[in-house]
Amino acid sequence: MEYCLCFIFNYSYTFRVYKSGSEGPVLLLLHGGGHSALSWAVFTAAIISRVQCRIVALDLRSHGETKVKNPEDLSAETMAKDVGNVVEAMYGDLPPPIMLIGHSMGGAIAVHTASSNLVPSLLGLCMIDVVEGTAMDALNSMQNFLRGRPKTFKSLENAIEWSVKSGQIRNLESARVSMVGQVKQCEGITSPEGSKSIVEGIIEEEEEDEEGSESISKRKKEDDMETKKDHPYTWRIELAKTEKYWDGWFRGLSNLFLSCPIPKLLLLAGVDRLDKDLTIGQMQGKFQMQVLPQCGHAVHEDAPDKVSLVFNDCKRTTVRITLDVTEDKSLSLSLHCLQQLLWSLCRCNSTSSPTSPWQLLMVAEAVATFLIRHRFAEPIGGFQCVFPGC
Repeated sequence: MEYCLCFIFNYSYTFRVYKSGSEGPVLLLLHGGGHSALSWAVFTAAIISRVQCRIVALDLRSHGETKVKNPEDLSAETMAKDVGNVVEAMYGDLPPPIMLIGHSMGGAIAVHTASSNLVPSLLGLCMIDVVEGTAMDALNSMQNFLRGRPKTFKSLENAIEWSVKSGQIRNLESARVSMVGQVKQCEGITSPEGSKSIVEGIIEEEEEDEEGSESISKRKKEDDMETKKDHPYTWRIELAKTEKYWDGWFRGLSNLFLSCPIPKLLLLAGVDRLDKDLTIGQMQGKFQMQVLPQCGHAVHEDAPDKVSLVFNDCKRTTVRITLDVTEDKSLSLSLHCLQQLLWSLCRCNSTSSPTSPWQLLMVAEAVATFLIRHRFAEPIGGFQCVFPGC
């Protein structure tokens, strides 16, 4: 992917945008919280080899290399407007057909963008592993999760190693690209002023302790500088400080997603993530869903060394059955999808499953299949749909 800078409002806002491809619809990719557009690098290579499309991936505000005037404002409304402004700045009044694809937080922002009609040429919407019910339940434990992460790293290589061993990114190839956008060098390594705030709390209550306090202050400064020298990399964004926006990202997300009057795709790492609204909506055929078994949360970042098409033998036809649910209502449910859900319930462990070498391939296959089935894009190199249309 090559990158460019997108300037908005007389250079007050600078968005880092990565692009690839020259023909077909635009897949506008929105990363998850704490990540950057680089998290889509391996996915981009996989998808453009299967369908004719253009990739546009941007660093959202406060992430990656994007610079804005008020970086602390991470509300869903503001971030959705950012996406609309980037599209307008890049394409003017006549944007090409665009499909929004977002992972986790980026999936929520994609839905808010779509529901607010901020992309006039929107033709499709895809959320990757984000569901309102699961996300809302997880918010209470999110701070504990963030506190458990290292605050600094000795080197970029150390950060990459941690991301793979911790399971945040389950493939080394993707981690080597993605972590560059997640961490940065600590500021003030060469200046002792950088540790000033640490020693400001030292109060000299008595004159006779002044010498001792100065000695303590000096030692604390020196220790802090040594820590920064030994661990010169830290996170680009402090996610713990964004807590007040979490509720706004995810509350009401399922109904917003279902209400968008465009073809929709939901990719999940496990069927246990489905909430009630989405379960009913899927049974009613309001969106297409694909469950990716034995997969971690960063679904789109798994990169396979060898291609293994596990769904090649799936039937191309869809048999439908009707389930009587309430008095006068019935829900149409794809038999293929029902079989897949039952299989996933039996075999998918979403919390501690091993990494599969073909997970990114599955994501690319699912998105490519969705694009071709809806005639949004043309296949490349004889690629055929490999996922059932459920």
